[in-house]
Amino acid sequence: MAWRWASASVIGTSHIQNGDRLQDAYAVSELGNGYIFAVVSDGAGSAKFGAFGAWLVCRFLIVRFREWILENPELPTDEDLSGWIDELRDRISTIATRRDTVPREFAATLAAIVLAPDEAVTLHIGDSAIVGRKGCEWDVLCWPDNGEYASSTYFVTDAPEPRLNILRHPREYNAFALFSDGVGDLALSHLERVAYTRFFDPMMRPVETASGEGRLVDLSAKLAAYLASPSVCDRTDDDKTIILISGG
Repeated sequence: MAWRWASASVIGTSHIQNGDRLQDAYAVSELGNGYIFAVVSDGAGSAKFGAFGAWLVCRFLIVRFREWILENPELPTDEDLSGWIDELRDRISTIATRRDTVPREFAATLAAIVLAPDEAVTLHIGDSAIVGRKGCEWDVLCWPDNGEYASSTYFVTDAPEPRLNILRHPREYNAFALFSDGVGDLALSHLERVAYTRFFDPMMRPVETASGEGRLVDLSAKLAAYLASPSVCDRTDDDKTIILISGG
């Protein structure tokens, strides 16, 4: 079965009112040999170049995974992945120096997953999240990691080291979703620390029954319209990004 996915990213109403741009970024890529990689990053609203930082996170990791899968039969080790994050941080630091600023101005979160035929690996920093469906239940693979204070979180650029979590999961999950914190209040019960089945089941059903492969363009457009709808924006005024993946 081939991979297929729907994805969308829409600007939050609070950012529109403040004249800001979309701070979220995402990327999805089939890597060959049954592998697929997806990533969501949310640039910090307080960071001058947060949107660019989110784009850098997605672009850097998707290139690294493509290069790796072309040359290696197995997924990278945790040490390899940690090294990539260090390399990404160095890249951001170099860009910051060229712009006469500091890496903190490129602050962005990270929620990424690479799916192989027999394993799924997640990388996570900050308050985005990843869920997977096993049977009829949705498990939270990466719970939002909030900071010590209200409305704070962790970023790739944090010093001296980022709060990086790398987890490996057996491929007993058959559907996945990655999303930024703007979707979190809709999709997760923070009190019970569980994913809302009533949210994800209707969202995933059209992806699973679609006849196409790769990115489902029409369905992605409908997903974007839903995220920008008054019923959603009345509940969250933040940027909203989600990737729904099925197949493999």
